[in-house]
Amino acid sequence: MAGVIGAVRRLALAPPLAEVTFARRGFPGASAPAARRLEAVPQAVICGFEWAIDSVDLWELERRLELVEQELRGFAYEGATMALTVRDVTGARRGRRTRDLLTGSGRPHLLLAYIGIGFAMARLPRPLWRKVLPDLAGLPYHPTMSWLAVDGLGFDRAYFHTRRWVVEQRQPAPYPWLGRPDYFGRAFDQGIGRALWFIHGGQPRAVAAAVEEFAPARRADLFSGVGLAATFAGGELDLLPELAGPYRAELAQGAVFAAKARAESGFVPAHVETATQVLTGTSAAAAAALADEVAVTDTDGTGADDTGSGASRPDGPPAYEIWRRRIRERFAPGLHSTHH
Repeated sequence: MAGVIGAVRRLALAPPLAEVTFARRGFPGASAPAARRLEAVPQAVICGFEWAIDSVDLWELERRLELVEQELRGFAYEGATMALTVRDVTGARRGRRTRDLLTGSGRPHLLLAYIGIGFAMARLPRPLWRKVLPDLAGLPYHPTMSWLAVDGLGFDRAYFHTRRWVVEQRQPAPYPWLGRPDYFGRAFDQGIGRALWFIHGGQPRAVAAAVEEFAPARRADLFSGVGLAATFAGGELDLLPELAGPYRAELAQGAVFAAKARAESGFVPAHVETATQVLTGTSAAAAAALADEVAVTDTDGTGADDTGSGASRPDGPPAYEIWRRRIRERFAPGLHSTHH
């Protein structure tokens, strides 16, 4: 019976590999030089999902995931996290599969795993979203970095429903993630920015033009997502900082998060090193160290004092935003983002 249920879930929730290719999705970047490499990212996510959706043994799932080449392994963990989240939330009893994976072999890929939780949210009824975040108390960056789940939701919406979320530029209804419905749309927009990098095949001119189509108030977060995707997944980088214009600090902030995620995984591909140098002027190792240096300590991730103490303050910006702001300020001293 478990195998039958898993097969049904797989058919209902995971598209075939061909469905995520840029040509099949009708993306304008389908013929870009970087398209084939970028397409491997969502395909690795699907593989991880398919392995995890009806897995019985955690050891076997982890073994499969660890066989994926290092450059794509984190994306396979994204897909596995998505699948286990769906299983945990929709089961008769709330499961611990996601927690067990992320406190075990998935721990080095935690930042990407949050994105996988967002992919699960895209396929679950909104009332179930309150159950998706596992108890990861004690792990670094939790729950502050769990805003990447909302980023993952935004990416999924833009990638699979491009007309609604990119062409028509719809915005999501607020949701109280970590108690902050006011910030939900901003984290969602970072995910849309990441998706734009894929939709346009990692071509800076086309990506920048797509960002410019959005309202000015949304562009900073979109460029943050562009910087994260460009650094983590690769693509063309020439002119990207210049095209970002007043949002170069946001671009650099996204690159810093990508470098941090890659460093946590234990493998930094050559293209990540190159992208970090281009977008931040520093090495990937230095960017990852910067992320740690300015990280915000906050017990619940909802808000923090911006004085450096990290003390919770419910009426302040979310800890995640303060973390992002501190990184931006290192690359734009004396300047301020469009968001405060």
